[in-house]
Amino acid sequence: MNTFIKNELKNWKPLEIIWLFTACLIILSLSIYWKENLVGIISSISGILCVILTGKGKLSSYIFGMINTVLYAYIAFTATYYGEVMLNVFYYIPMNVVGFILWSRNINQNNQEVVKTELKNKFKFLIFTLSFVAVYIYGMVLKQLGGALPFADSASTVFAVTAQILCVKRCTEQWIMWILVNILNISIWAINFSKGGDNIATLLMWSVFLINAIFMFIKWHRESKAH
Repeated sequence: MNTFIKNELKNWKPLEIIWLFTACLIILSLSIYWKENLVGIISSISGILCVILTGKGKLSSYIFGMINTVLYAYIAFTATYYGEVMLNVFYYIPMNVVGFILWSRNINQNNQEVVKTELKNKFKFLIFTLSFVAVYIYGMVLKQLGGALPFADSASTVFAVTAQILCVKRCTEQWIMWILVNILNISIWAINFSKGGDNIATLLMWSVFLINAIFMFIKWHRESKAH
């Protein structure tokens, strides 16, 4: 355990540390100001830690990801976003386990970060095309179930499924998918909040996720090229 913690704390740059603490502080401060409930606050902070640690290529991202997954599924259920619920319960929970195992086998021993890769152009085209087709099909299913914002919910779910697969495979393109997911979820939870919902921490979490995804795409692109 001590070795694991030591490795997770290795090779952090000052700006990365500042970003980690700033993001968590923003979420915590504004959540308290808006009187967010405890579940929402813990979910959001664990989510922030997860995505930043993922961008850093650290194994502990999957530990915080599991905490966020369970709590976020509960929050989404109370808001009737059933696509989000099914995504987290039936997909993210097992994928957190799989991701932890696969990443642990591909750690750069010099900096204790996962080795980054990039897809070939033909695979990029195939993945994005299939994703948009799946969005339409799953959106029709959610519409029949009576879910709120079925096609936005569908797009968020499908893109997230694809992004998580790319994440487990250590592909830089995951961050393009995460950017799309974040934009969609910001829209979904902004609508929820405007209708009287109290999930401000969740809305703020997705906003920070978007900023983080943009920065991490640049970081992973550079590092995958260098590798």
